[in-house]
Amino acid sequence: MGTDKTEDAHSDLVHRAQDFATNAHKRIDHRRKYTKQDYTVHLASVARIVASVTDDQEMIAAAWLHDVVEDTPATLYDIETSFRFGVAELVENLTDISKPSDGNRQQRKEIDRRHIAEASSRAKTVKLADLIDNCRDICKHDPRFAVTFLKEMNAMLAVLTDGDPELFKQARNAHDRCQHKLSSRGDSIRSESQSSVPVRRLSANPHLIRLFTEAFTAQDIADPVRSFDTSTSCEHVISVMDEHELEVVCLREQGVIIGYVRRTDLLTGACGEYARDFREGQIISGESSLSDVIHILTLQQFGFISVLGDVAGYVSRSDINKPVVRMWLFGIITFIEMELMRLIEDFFPNESWIPAITEERAERARNMKEERSRRGQHCNLLDCLQLSDKGRILISNEQAFKYIGFDSRRTAKKVIREVESLRNNLAHAQDIVTYDWAQIVRFTHRIEETLTLQRA
Repeated sequence: MGTDKTEDAHSDLVHRAQDFATNAHKRIDHRRKYTKQDYTVHLASVARIVASVTDDQEMIAAAWLHDVVEDTPATLYDIETSFRFGVAELVENLTDISKPSDGNRQQRKEIDRRHIAEASSRAKTVKLADLIDNCRDICKHDPRFAVTFLKEMNAMLAVLTDGDPELFKQARNAHDRCQHKLSSRGDSIRSESQSSVPVRRLSANPHLIRLFTEAFTAQDIADPVRSFDTSTSCEHVISVMDEHELEVVCLREQGVIIGYVRRTDLLTGACGEYARDFREGQIISGESSLSDVIHILTLQQFGFISVLGDVAGYVSRSDINKPVVRMWLFGIITFIEMELMRLIEDFFPNESWIPAITEERAERARNMKEERSRRGQHCNLLDCLQLSDKGRILISNEQAFKYIGFDSRRTAKKVIREVESLRNNLAHAQDIVTYDWAQIVRFTHRIEETLTLQRA
């Protein structure tokens, strides 16, 4: 009877993880890049691969959840509060920690590789299953990107040797089979790649780049953090937190901050009994960009700010509504709009974009251009379009929206619509915390990456 209850509990854990992941990915209409299938197809495949070598229910649950923090609005805290600690720890190990400011794709991948290298063998087993399924999919549908993926996969396998031996063998075989297939069609891949990119190089004013990446920093929006000795009673800490409406405080030992605690964690006894360790990447420099801050807040409920090596402040999702952040975001969105115009000029030369919008919108743009000309404000027709028009034009061309990383027209349309709505809310002082920040951060980063792209 006891065994049956344990098995039922385990089964319930996996089912809850499946439901959580399914709902989280459906919320953002997340689909497989090439097949447009519901993203749960990939999650189910990874879970099946893990289940083929272990009956560890926490590992199978983590297989379902391995992308929710990275790709959806869910945070590590959401996983921790919804599932047992073992599952949360696995998901944390499986979540990339690199930030946009950490460099190009190669540099970010190396940071994430070192992160998983320190993980448990259980987490590495789930990662192997993820690589196996992704390798099969990418090799089948995107031989050009597969060249890059296989290099990254080979480097990743070097740190996954203590994962499950059978899955490691399967992953190596999948890599080698794909490598052999690519080698046999190398000439066609090279010719496709050479003919698939636009001809003009994107470049932006270096001053503008510095303005929006360096002018506003984490310490501009951080609140000072209170700290207590770990021996302080929960009763006292609770009274202070309630009086000052604090969600989180730090804990110290011998004068050194060693972790933190949330108001909802505290019960009775010494507050140190409820201490949470800082997660990897959760502490950032006070000089970090707001882009990095928002990136962290897509993964964590809180980020902690280090000044001269000591934790001195914290940020939460509510800080996204602060005036400094709103100013920065409005500038970023303006910057995004500029880059959309550059892309349109590349993919739609000589105003060939006109058929992509309605005649009514085109006529409105013509009228605005004429009015500006009468006022001596010379501009081109593209300058007179709304952000929604520019987005509609861009997503009408599959090559264009895939160039900035969207896997489908539906996803591109959704994110651009969210950016436009965000801009409107910024302009009218509306709440902006409720947006799908994971998507917006990724989109912003894609645009930022185009600034340094060399296009043949």
